[in-house]
Amino acid sequence: MLRIANIRVSIENEKPLALLAARELKIPAGSIKNLSVVRRAVDARRKNQITFVYTLEVETDIPEGKILAHSSSNVQQVVRSIPEQVQPGRQPLNEQPVIIGAGPAGLFAALTLAEYGYKPLLLERGQAVDERTRTVMKFWQTGEFDSSSNVQFGEGGAGTFSDGKLTTRVNDPRMSHILERFVEAGAPEEIRYQHKPHVGTDKLRLVVKNIRQKIIALGGQVRFGAHVTDFDIHDGLIRGIIINGQERLPCQVVVLAIGHSARDTYTVLYKHKVAMQAKPFAIGVRIEHPQHLIDAAQYGSYAGHPKLGAADYSLVYHDKNSGRTAYSFCMCPGGVVVASASEPGGVVTNGMSGFLRDSGIANSAIVVNVNSADCGTEVLAGIQFQRYFEQQAFLLGGQTYYAPVQTVGDFTGNGTGALLQKPSYRPGTVRADLHCCLPNFVTATLTLALADFNRKIAGFAHPGTVMTGVETRTSAPVRIPRNENFISENIAGLYPAGEGAGYAGGIMSAALDGLNCALNIIKAYRIS
Repeated sequence: MLRIANIRVSIENEKPLALLAARELKIPAGSIKNLSVVRRAVDARRKNQITFVYTLEVETDIPEGKILAHSSSNVQQVVRSIPEQVQPGRQPLNEQPVIIGAGPAGLFAALTLAEYGYKPLLLERGQAVDERTRTVMKFWQTGEFDSSSNVQFGEGGAGTFSDGKLTTRVNDPRMSHILERFVEAGAPEEIRYQHKPHVGTDKLRLVVKNIRQKIIALGGQVRFGAHVTDFDIHDGLIRGIIINGQERLPCQVVVLAIGHSARDTYTVLYKHKVAMQAKPFAIGVRIEHPQHLIDAAQYGSYAGHPKLGAADYSLVYHDKNSGRTAYSFCMCPGGVVVASASEPGGVVTNGMSGFLRDSGIANSAIVVNVNSADCGTEVLAGIQFQRYFEQQAFLLGGQTYYAPVQTVGDFTGNGTGALLQKPSYRPGTVRADLHCCLPNFVTATLTLALADFNRKIAGFAHPGTVMTGVETRTSAPVRIPRNENFISENIAGLYPAGEGAGYAGGIMSAALDGLNCALNIIKAYRIS
């Protein structure tokens, strides 16, 4: 098998990839027996010459050595890595391994353990995805809030109601394994090779359900409405958990995949003196633009081309005077802004889009970094910091889960207050001053960043552009330290994993962390 990198194809090209591969290999097209796409990215740096950049793998009927002898450096022989053979450990596992949280980390920890015959128990405080979807939709339509089943809590975790982006900066050979599991569970085939793969919230709901069903088919168990309210910890050892305040479940091994919004669980862990650290996070607003504005900025005259779809962006601004950074986060092309509260009396925003990204609206969080000096020295001070500004947004919105919105012109004092478009957030919005629900250092940095972003994307800071407050759940405000074997540094048997433990920053990295956590359990324990 040969791999060909950096094959550039004009957006107008209609020639088969096999013909282009044969040209690169300097062989007849008929000599190619099999071809697969490994990676496809868009190069839009030259708006009048947009190209796709492919990496291909091909199998030919010509000896590979003969082809390599006269090929460019773009052509290499494929060397497959041998998957790690995981051998079960020696310590007997007398109790069923327990995973707390059915987000990406929890699902992949449970799936991996189930595949190795460990028959895990997966506990989720929220509801299964179908019931959860009905609860969330009711909240968006009526403002009727459910603290146990919402955008943050329930099967699939917070990512279920998002864009379903599968991009990651983590370079790990197991990432392809995770993508394969997603495809097996119903994700689109193209996520295997897209440079910026995404599933969309509509397809992701089916994917997480199918992963759950596979866990069960392999001998695992999944329980919904199972809120872990306390831990039985003695002498630095996890001995059991308390479910819904009354049921005690003995256990030796607990994977803590609680997600970044399980504030009550953090408080219980802190009470038990589980090692925890405050960590930086970011807060800000959601900003919305007509999708065609972003498409035009990124693709020029090719905006709207059927081969391109909705454009995204990634923006960063560094203020040298204050040392603050503002940046775009969780950008959702063709999506909407959604209500994402997990506690009564708070307004939280997030972005969501379906697989087709066809809403006509581009939205993204624009956030500013927050460090421990901004919050206080206590480990859980970041939670209180987030909660305070969520509550301020709730008050500004009229205490009905309506969100406060403001135009860029009103926010910066540089223009008209007329809305460029109707805000997409539901159940509704109220015109208000976002300075009243954000720290001064955040609003000051956002004002500077908006001007900078407008220079990079024409029209980004149009005076009528809508901003919605507040975006506070960019990442966990704490980290639960662990050793090289993924075990809590001071509680044996406790395995912190994923975003909630401070070790991931998205669906893929969380899934990988859960998988690696499970492999460490397997290496340590044998089924008794």
